[in-house]
Amino acid sequence: MRFLKVSLCAVLFGSTLTLHAQQPGWHLKDLRQDNIFGISLNQAYQFLKGKKFKTLTVAILDSGIDTLHADLQSVLWINKKEHQSNLKDDDKNGYVDDKYGWGFIGGPSTNVGKDNLELTRLIRRGDGLNNPSLLKIFNKAKQEAEENYNRISNLKLTIDTIVRALGVPSPSWADIKKYEPKSIGQTQVKNLLIQQLKTTELQDFLRDHINGGLAYYKDQLDYNYNLNFDPRGLIGDDYNNSYQRYYGNKDVMGVDAHHGTHVAGIIGANRENNLGLQGVADHVKLMALRVVPDGDERDKDVANGIRYAVDNGAKVINMSFGKGYSSDKAAVDAAMRYAASKDVLLVQAAGNSAENIDLVPNFPNRQLLDGHTLENWLVVGASGPNNDANLAAGFSNYGKTCVDLYAPGVGIYSSVPGSKYKKYDGTSMAAPVVAGIAALIRSYYPKLSAQQVKEILIKSVTKVDHPVQLVRNGKKEVVDFSDLCLSGGIVNAAEAVRLAESYRH
Repeated sequence: MRFLKVSLCAVLFGSTLTLHAQQPGWHLKDLRQDNIFGISLNQAYQFLKGKKFKTLTVAILDSGIDTLHADLQSVLWINKKEHQSNLKDDDKNGYVDDKYGWGFIGGPSTNVGKDNLELTRLIRRGDGLNNPSLLKIFNKAKQEAEENYNRISNLKLTIDTIVRALGVPSPSWADIKKYEPKSIGQTQVKNLLIQQLKTTELQDFLRDHINGGLAYYKDQLDYNYNLNFDPRGLIGDDYNNSYQRYYGNKDVMGVDAHHGTHVAGIIGANRENNLGLQGVADHVKLMALRVVPDGDERDKDVANGIRYAVDNGAKVINMSFGKGYSSDKAAVDAAMRYAASKDVLLVQAAGNSAENIDLVPNFPNRQLLDGHTLENWLVVGASGPNNDANLAAGFSNYGKTCVDLYAPGVGIYSSVPGSKYKKYDGTSMAAPVVAGIAALIRSYYPKLSAQQVKEILIKSVTKVDHPVQLVRNGKKEVVDFSDLCLSGGIVNAAEAVRLAESYRH
């Protein structure tokens, strides 16, 4: 599942973006200079000025990338050995016309967009018969999706009654403020609208929050938890053969490239064209690997995406996805071992379930089935812009041993298809911030190993020296930031490159 915490959270949890998080590019700022808890990127570039560099390939395993985006076209990885659209495998790598990368969730004439959650697939293949608790979890999750859908539907109906009563197509904050509620439900909705419309128009709120929420839960019911829906037949592979590698298609944009395009922009959007944003890394080529549908990614596709990235020269792989169950961890483990053997750094988003992943399973992960631990694997939680009790994003997964560090992941402004831009929340946004810094280090200090880069990123964090709020079992708790991740801090690009310089000697 793509780890994107969309603005739906404002509907479900009554939250709004902070002032700083509404500023495009806040995540690049410096805490001391700007009083915003960014990554100090300008300071990093000041330190690197005049130093030699090598262009580095970063693979993005995701939903797809808009290869026509004006901020990304110049930084896309291009397979120079493959002639475009001649229907031949010119470089003999098993993938025909793989100019920008490869789509492992596409077939000869179509692409998979929606898919199940892994839990649904396990129930469909019969695992629930031998494990009643698994079936219970599935039924509960499906019921919660139904309840949330109904909740937001009722919210929309109440908003509609208020709008009709006001007689204004798009009432303002002042209009809502004056309205006299006719019921307890209208009073609650009025208070919600007063809070939300301070920073947005009603129509935008309805589009981004209400209609977005309805679509989200409808997709869960129609596709994610639907036992009768299985789109894998569109691809044409032998799904039971985990080690089959040569399937899919050349379409790296796919059905919906919003998530992957946003991730790509964070890592490496053109820094010199004065368009929408500046990516973190300045000398990268972004390889597009489509492995994540709207649903849970499949282990086979993830494994093949990693192998393709490694075989085609990627030195950093961003993985802004994860799930609670795995049907073929062995295949993914083997691919991750392969990446480790080729000195490739894997950067993964921690997830958006506000769970302790030291205790709750999250796949893929660096704990191999044979008991070994991968040292080229980095897990990233999400932080906000303010150096206060709310610094750790409330949605972010955490774990003192399973999460390595945090990075900005609230209100991150980046590219979306159609040469447009949008703000998203999520550990999906935090991971590419770290992947971008890792690429920056490996570009300017190419002799450093993946394991050394990981070590540098962890050692160079800005330590958080105050407690933060955490929601656990529905209750707010105050904890030390060091309880949330191994490093106890937020990634810092400037300190990372300074430390990398010292490693070189």
